Amino acid sequence: MGGTAGWTTAALLGLTLAAATSMTRLPTAAAGAGQPAGTPQPRYGTEEDYGYGSRLSDIERKGRDTWYFWTGGNQKFWVRMAEITDGNVDLLNYVDSRRHGRRFRELGAVTQPGCQAATGPDAYGLWLDTCPPDALPPEFGQPAGIVGLRRFDNPKFDPARWNAEQYRTHPKGIEPPYLIGMACGFCHVGFNPLNPPVDPERPKWSELAGAIGNQYWEEGRLFNLKMTPEDFRWHLGNRQPPGTSDTSRFATDHVHNPSNINAIFLLAHRPTVMERMPDGSERAVHHILKDGADSVGVAGASLRVYVNIGMCSDIWLTRIDAVAGLVPQKPFRMAEAREKCEDWRATEARMEAAEAFLKTVGPMHLADAPGGARYLFEPQDEVAEGGRVFARECAQCHSSKQPPTPLADPGARKAWFEDAVQSPDFLADNFLSDDRRYSVREIGTNVARAMATNAQKDHVWEEFSSETYKQLPPAGVITGLYNPRKPEEPLTVTVAQGGYYRTPSLVSMWATAPYLHNNALGTYVKDPSVVGRMAAFNDAVEKLLWPEKRLGVQSIIVTTTPSALKVTGRDQPVQIPAGTPVDLIARVDPTRLPAIVRNRVVLNLLSDETLFRGFLRNNVAPDFVLDRGHYYGTRLADADKRALIAYLKRL
Repeated sequence: MGGTAGWTTAALLGLTLAAATSMTRLPTAAAGAGQPAGTPQPRYGTEEDYGYGSRLSDIERKGRDTWYFWTGGNQKFWVRMAEITDGNVDLLNYVDSRRHGRRFRELGAVTQPGCQAATGPDAYGLWLDTCPPDALPPEFGQPAGIVGLRRFDNPKFDPARWNAEQYRTHPKGIEPPYLIGMACGFCHVGFNPLNPPVDPERPKWSELAGAIGNQYWEEGRLFNLKMTPEDFRWHLGNRQPPGTSDTSRFATDHVHNPSNINAIFLLAHRPTVMERMPDGSERAVHHILKDGADSVGVAGASLRVYVNIGMCSDIWLTRIDAVAGLVPQKPFRMAEAREKCEDWRATEARMEAAEAFLKTVGPMHLADAPGGARYLFEPQDEVAEGGRVFARECAQCHSSKQPPTPLADPGARKAWFEDAVQSPDFLADNFLSDDRRYSVREIGTNVARAMATNAQKDHVWEEFSSETYKQLPPAGVITGLYNPRKPEEPLTVTVAQGGYYRTPSLVSMWATAPYLHNNALGTYVKDPSVVGRMAAFNDAVEKLLWPEKRLGVQSIIVTTTPSALKVTGRDQPVQIPAGTPVDLIARVDPTRLPAIVRNRVVLNLLSDETLFRGFLRNNVAPDFVLDRGHYYGTRLADADKRALIAYLKRL
């Protein structure tokens, strides 16, 4: 794969788990869910059944197991990726036990509680954690050492052909003894804000939270472990913000756009919106994914997530060029998957339970965190004033409790919110989002994620988006974008399809900084303690309200050392100097690369102005500043901003 142009935008294959945020199309949880009446259940799991004690009903427990451990058979996909990428994407390498004790530090990954470091290689020369059995059925596999990754015996393994060292170097044509699959929990299980880990490298189950999202996970490291800084692709992974995932790297749309792995709270109270389905019917649906593209009901949305991390790969890989993205996509058909893919049917049958489990996840309040009270120092009258500021400036979008529909006058709506916010139950079961889509032109944040095309007509996820979504008026022309070569000549981009972001929830925002859809607003603090989370919150919320404190052009992700990019058909690679914006190259359709470098003698971005302009002209989304936009509330008086912050930290 070393010379494949497609690696410029798809080298670091991504995940879509940040998408699975609600369940609407499925039956609701059993009556009394979350408050099981009866005898204590824990035993089959570990540490009081993965830290949940007796709080879960049977169906919620089944959903928890699905969320934490169910791979949907995608282990067959991941071993294929190791072969296609010549080992650059290899989960068997990722779980190597020699990283035990430093996985959080080096990868941002969470070691599964109870697993111990290997004292030596196994019979096949592989270093794998020793983990206690978790008493799950065989179809769940066994623990692989990292939460959300599961180990399976490989039915195609031939001991006579096995060579561990050759597999590590060039795995093509070699079947390993084990397959590693991925569950939702790999991205979504993170450290518990209300019970932070004593040792992040060796957490207990009770120190983990199932749907907080691992905001410390470094996805890029999953895909560049074998690379060196001399390779541009290494920088693509190394500079990816922690806690983000590029949800369109497998089925690539050539728009490099890592987005935050959002927390999931108050699922049962998430708003729905009536939209027209592909079959012409109307349905109340959630808006899932950053742009609300998953919009045909959550059963379909959740299954799409599983497909995007490898389920039914025998079908899926015929619809996309997963790594290079050099051929046009074809729509993935749900009916075909249901007919031909056993894993689809088995996973679909588990979705009711997954919904029931996720509906048990409520807010995590700073007041309930150890030492949290010392951050809640503001007098009550200041907090109350912050609530009124929130009503005037934020609640229009950031509240699921909205005025009656006939109340259309903006002034009357603000008055309604000011009255509502004073009610003691205003925050109770408030999703703190209207879950509606808004044009990126209005919000003003980085445009790249809003330009995703995978859910548009004739693209891979066509069946998973509503007709309402597909027929949204395009955001149009966006001007004034920063030009990294000539700042005095701002760039323009035309958003011909889509161009929207849905409103994110503010529930427990004290625990989930940095902010914006790309985690670009605020300093990343790699410390899951309350102290660390509050340091991240204070920095991010001040930059949210005082934009002059933001990094601005310094938020552009750039290469840190000189590197090179191989291009198909050219013996000489493109030389990329240190300081080059990563997205200058990562958002170029690889089919355009031969034309960009044609007739160039010296392939050096620093010295060849025409070459630089070629990359810029062919850039799908030439918006490089990551922390811009969302300037609501920035014109408030400082006292109002401080009052608002006092209110926000209590959400």
